[in-house]
Amino acid sequence: MRTDQSRGQTRKVGHARERRLRRLPHRVSQSVPFPCSRRHPAEILPPPSPTVLIKRSLPWKIVSDDARTFTTPEIETTQREDLTPLFNVVLLDDDDHTYDYVIEMLSKIFLLPAEAAFRHAVEVDTMGRTVVMTCEREQAEFGRDQIHAYGADPRMARSKGSMSAVVEPVA
Repeated sequence: MRTDQSRGQTRKVGHARERRLRRLPHRVSQSVPFPCSRRHPAEILPPPSPTVLIKRSLPWKIVSDDARTFTTPEIETTQREDLTPLFNVVLLDDDDHTYDYVIEMLSKIFLLPAEAAFRHAVEVDTMGRTVVMTCEREQAEFGRDQIHAYGADPRMARSKGSMSAVVEPVA
């Protein structure tokens, strides 16, 4: 906060802005049904990311040829963020589940709209696999476990259990 001393008066400038900043929410609502589901942009706060210092020494510098005087190498320091690795939740194809089952499962577990769930159902049927979600390892394993626990397809008599899913690192 700074002061303005125009016309012989001292007053504080920026007071209203600081009050507004103090009123902002400082925590995220945890009422979302799935960790990687879509959230309102106001609810997303980036996690604090650790930074890694990278030190690289630069080559020696010759100051003068006749005296062969050398200076010590300079050290260049840069920072980069150490990001957590991402993983894909991959849904695998089988012939024991209907399109309706896949659409219903993806809509309930991953909160996908019916159109996106249908596109995933077509892709898993034609290509044999589809990437349903990309996130950190814990959330990816949770999503895979949700798919495995969803149960058999009641529309098909030969369906004995839920669909298969795997977690793969992003290439």
